[in-house]
Amino acid sequence: MSVLDAVLTFAIMFCIVLFMVLPFGARPPESPALGHAASAPERPRIALKLVVASGIAALLTAAAHLVIASGWLSLR
Repeated sequence: MSVLDAVLTFAIMFCIVLFMVLPFGARPPESPALGHAASAPERPRIALKLVVASGIAALLTAAAHLVIASGWLSLR
């Protein structure tokens, strides 16, 4: 797996995992302020979710690299 393959695999895994992690812990406020969407989360904690998604994507990318490098799966 080349560096470009690894970067692209990580980017794809990151996007997929991020969209799976975004809803965790999202709770709407009990009384939203005037002009705010009632469904907007009170504390979205985006930084934490980005870190978690990066870690999971890194693990999945490493697993994909091991599977491809070991010869279990050939992409040719």
